[in-house]
Amino acid sequence: MRRFAVILLLSFACFSSVAAVAQAKMVPEGNRNAEQPPIPGGSKQRTKETKTTFDLKYDKIIDLLTRDRDLVSKIKKVSGAYGIDPIHMIGALVGEHTYNVDAYDTLQSYYVKAASYAGNSFRFAYEGETIDQFVSRPEFAQCSAFKDSDRLWTCRNDVWQDKFQGKTVGGKRFPNNRFSAVFFQPFYAGQTFGLGQINPLTALMLTDMVHRVSGYPKLNENDAAGVYKAIMDPDISLAYMAAIIRKSIDDYKNIAGFDISDNPGLTATLYNLGDSVARAKALARRNVGGATVWPEENYYGWLINDRLKQLKGLL
Repeated sequence: MRRFAVILLLSFACFSSVAAVAQAKMVPEGNRNAEQPPIPGGSKQRTKETKTTFDLKYDKIIDLLTRDRDLVSKIKKVSGAYGIDPIHMIGALVGEHTYNVDAYDTLQSYYVKAASYAGNSFRFAYEGETIDQFVSRPEFAQCSAFKDSDRLWTCRNDVWQDKFQGKTVGGKRFPNNRFSAVFFQPFYAGQTFGLGQINPLTALMLTDMVHRVSGYPKLNENDAAGVYKAIMDPDISLAYMAAIIRKSIDDYKNIAGFDISDNPGLTATLYNLGDSVARAKALARRNVGGATVWPEENYYGWLINDRLKQLKGLL
């Protein structure tokens, strides 16, 4: 009887998932907000400190994409492998290099920067405790049930937020900060890297997908240099960018019931904010009963939708 109940439960779960996909609402192109949402102070400050402007940074990444047809060709190829429109990758690149970092003048500069990290000796750790030692703590035992990298590291991230972030455990005080900032930033907190500005924890989450689709070696948390090679090397970085976007589209369709594959501003927003699962769940809760609450772009995604005609011209 118990086994029959489990089978029924699993069947219902599968049916519910299929139904959500079948009923997914297509989100049209364009912005839901008439005006650009506020740009965070941190982004403004970084831009001011480097003595530039958002307009200049935008023009610089557009110039790189206009001149470097090899880069655009790579974007098209990797987008096809992950089943996404290449405009989503263009949007993420433009957003990152407009609001977060300044673009290098040539793609070759990214290869040179990646090479400069090769051979460096560093590790993922916090106050002498390596990430491998940390996730071996009993609080993470529940995560051992997950074998794929996405669910494994998502589980570990959830445990961090629930049991460690901002708390004292076993006499050790942990910062009230993101898991990725505390354990995965050996240089300074908040740093992302390479052409796609990818966080090391995000790369670890998606390494199984990238290995399956693109054939790149799986990443390991005990090989920090290997993780940084993946997110610094432009070719591998593009594969991880595509995987991030693919996952965000799937999460919003499967969890929230919205198909955002025709709205590059929304995928750019999720690329900027991260944690597409939690955001899709929050959106799903807001859509229980009543009128439809559509997903909205943030300041970053708003720019992409606003300049969509020009960005599509790059392709």
